[in-house]
Amino acid sequence: MEVKVGQIYKHFKGTYHKIIAIARHSETGEELVIYTHGDKIWARPITMFLSRVDHDKYPDIKQEYRFELVKNCD
Repeated sequence: MEVKVGQIYKHFKGTYHKIIAIARHSETGEELVIYTHGDKIWARPITMFLSRVDHDKYPDIKQEYRFELVKNCD
């Protein structure tokens, strides 16, 4: 799956987030997703952003992935 600027994702806990940039960590080169949540801007490694929900830790969650695409960019 390719994460793109402008896409909207739903977090498994029910919040919605808009992708505002894809960045690269200056030291490690790791790809990061930059996204909004409310009035804050957050960064998360893309591998974590696209990871599966830990259903052992969250057994009642039906969503398969930590963040799931709900609206693609135009």
